[in-house]
Amino acid sequence: MLVSIAGHATPIKELLWLLSLIAGIIICKLVYQLTGAISPFFFTGYVKLDCQKKLEWNNRGFSTFHALLVTAASLYLLLESDLFCDGAQDELIINRTSAFSDTILGISTGYFLADLAMIFYYFPALGGTEYVLHHGLSMFAIVQSLLSGQAQIYIFMVLFTESTTPFVNLRWYLDVAGQKNSQLYVINGVALFLGWLVARILLFLFFFHHMFNHFHQLGGILQVYILDIDL
Repeated sequence: MLVSIAGHATPIKELLWLLSLIAGIIICKLVYQLTGAISPFFFTGYVKLDCQKKLEWNNRGFSTFHALLVTAASLYLLLESDLFCDGAQDELIINRTSAFSDTILGISTGYFLADLAMIFYYFPALGGTEYVLHHGLSMFAIVQSLLSGQAQIYIFMVLFTESTTPFVNLRWYLDVAGQKNSQLYVINGVALFLGWLVARILLFLFFFHHMFNHFHQLGGILQVYILDIDL
């Protein structure tokens, strides 16, 4: 059950959430089409790909765009902005949000929704059950945080793991293009390893360390969940 959003949601916020979600879907559609339009100019073998390969090629185009967008936004919100800095605001760090953070989460929800729709429509060409589970859980966590206005700092930490996605997609592109023996393929492999180490291992060590240090704030969220379930 979603936590109560009474006191957090306002008509303006609800409109922002809806518009950002729609924007996310539209952006995915535009980038998908743009990827298909410009790819023949950068990769002559694109026109020789079969329909399934072209489908996945274009799909990975907006997957890469979303990854770059949320990575940049996460870096800004977590490192440059004072939104989630301890002591920067009177509001508990667990409850801090902004119009920008809400917009990014809305766009990200639109991406996962659009990608999930494509996965279902072309199932299993773009991924099997594991992709459906991943996208479903991702959307649930993002929407939960967006509607409740809680724990956005942790959502953005997790979204930063998308920073490895461009390297994964480039690896697939180079493989399809027959460039597995190229220097770029090797460099990308090293970058993928380092990115995975930082974004998916070291970051989660900090993630759990931060949660432990702010567990007294997280306790309030758990109480809200329990009360909602009782009601």
